[in-house]
Amino acid sequence: MHDKSVAQLVSGLRQGDFSSAELTRAYLDRIDRLDSRLNSFISVDEERALGDATAADERRAAGNAAPLTGIPVAHKDIFCTDGVRTSCGSHMLDNFVPPYDATVIRHFKAAGAVMLGKTNMDEFAMGSSNESSFYGPARNPWDSDLVPGGSSGGSAAAVAAQLAPAATGTDTGGSIRQPAAFCGITGLK
Repeated sequence: MHDKSVAQLVSGLRQGDFSSAELTRAYLDRIDRLDSRLNSFISVDEERALGDATAADERRAAGNAAPLTGIPVAHKDIFCTDGVRTSCGSHMLDNFVPPYDATVIRHFKAAGAVMLGKTNMDEFAMGSSNESSFYGPARNPWDSDLVPGGSSGGSAAAVAAQLAPAATGTDTGGSIRQPAAFCGITGLK
């Protein structure tokens, strides 16, 4: 499953080849096995992800599927997520749990996506290497001695390592484009 595109995963869910709960579990297991080397995630909420995946399977069975219903995604830790720590890679916000969702998070939820967790980033998205995070540097999945680029390096590393089929990022001065190039994936701005 990890080597499939989002479109292929949507098709597999639609055809019943696997459930969102199975798909989400597979990605969570892969994160558990591999992310200690990459440090691409700041936080993973397994319980919430599996609960959302089960709810997505129920919506799909009821015929209420949105375009991304049941697709696991990772979100850059810059986006406020209701009830989930959002630190922006900074010690100052280490314990900040927002009471609302950022617009992009609301849109992903409305489309049915399942959040795996929040990805590592340069502190306050100010950097181009992903080495300034309070949570330690993210690593390039192709060579852990190299950086994944920044500031959305955790998202790029997670997708390149197939820890998530897709992830959000932000791009002011190349913060999607550079990590995508460094990690050998496609970044859309």
